Amino acid sequence: MSDQAEKLRERLKQTTLNKEAKTLAVVSGKGGVGKSNFSLNFSISLARKGLKVLLFDLDIGMGNIEILMGRSTHLSIADFLSGKSTLEEIIFQGPEGIEYISGGTGLSQLIKMDRNTVDYFTSSLGEVLKKYDYLIFDMGAGLNEETLSILLSVNEIFVITTTEPTSLMDAYATMKYIHMADSTLPFYLVVNRAGTVKEGNETLSRLEDVLKKFLGRSTIKLGMLPDDKSVHEAVKRQIPFVMFNERSQVSKGMAAILEKYMEKVSYNAEKRDNRSFTARLKQFLFER
Repeated sequence: MSDQAEKLRERLKQTTLNKEAKTLAVVSGKGGVGKSNFSLNFSISLARKGLKVLLFDLDIGMGNIEILMGRSTHLSIADFLSGKSTLEEIIFQGPEGIEYISGGTGLSQLIKMDRNTVDYFTSSLGEVLKKYDYLIFDMGAGLNEETLSILLSVNEIFVITTTEPTSLMDAYATMKYIHMADSTLPFYLVVNRAGTVKEGNETLSRLEDVLKKFLGRSTIKLGMLPDDKSVHEAVKRQIPFVMFNERSQVSKGMAAILEKYMEKVSYNAEKRDNRSFTARLKQFLFER
């Protein structure tokens, strides 16, 4: 097991060597599907492979990353954008070596930045990202033109859904919205709270079939997380579930998702333009 972990670490480090952090956004069509819980526990799982991860909570108004890990901060991205603190000062230590930024009410300020502030923000972020292997955005539920700037700048999109028909419809609508703006962005699908393995697989296949039929594109099916009572207990105790019970079915499901992701880690290396995340974000912010 240790040999396998070492090989995974080396493989991923080769893809990020001397580059900005790989960026991914975790989205869902609707709230309440466990998106933030996935973002946090996936970040910890990456960190356990020896990777340096920065988790950015952008679920404005509904952000609960800090609640899920039993921490709190007095600074957020809003403090950086208002000039009250540097970007490094709003980065805080999380569990298992991950670091995070609290969103606060910063997204509205991010979208309203003038040209000078955009330059300052992107240059500061670019310097910070050289210190990480991964930057993970926990996005809010639903999409609009404001959040699209960030989504079109990342390397990968993780889409979290449940087996409920309404959740599936919203997940499809979310992917369609992003696809119409950029058809090269890779989608990674995860089904959360699956009652059975069969139900989870059927949900993944159903969603992929719809995407192929109506958008003419494929996705990467990462897998599923079961509806595990240990998740509810972990949330109550404000402990990430991969730390609360590593032997639980949901923790094993997360390990399987990470392994599948590692196998596909270089999938989009040649499918996106060669510009950095900050260069793409700067362009989209200027084009608002």
